[in-house]
Amino acid sequence: MAEGDTLISVDYEVFGRVQGVFFRKYTQAEGKKLGLVGWVQNTDQGTVQGQLQGPISKVRHMQEWLETRGSPKSHIDKANFNNEKVILKLDYSDFQIIK
Repeated sequence: MAEGDTLISVDYEVFGRVQGVFFRKYTQAEGKKLGLVGWVQNTDQGTVQGQLQGPISKVRHMQEWLETRGSPKSHIDKANFNNEKVILKLDYSDFQIIK
């Protein structure tokens, strides 16, 4: 397996104007486009959080997207990533929005 194909899992939380701007829908669409699995949900603190799993190269692309792009009407202040670890298999079968 090539370096960029190693599977990883990482948790994320995005801060800024990320609720009420279709951020979860765009995050799900971008994750699926990259072939990632995981989930995304709003928090009571006004942030969006979730987990990404997939090949490290694709996860890195998604992390950059979460930090810099987001949905068209969002305004991202910062994105935190933690609990990154190498995994042997994916824990999810798709990318879900959790209500």
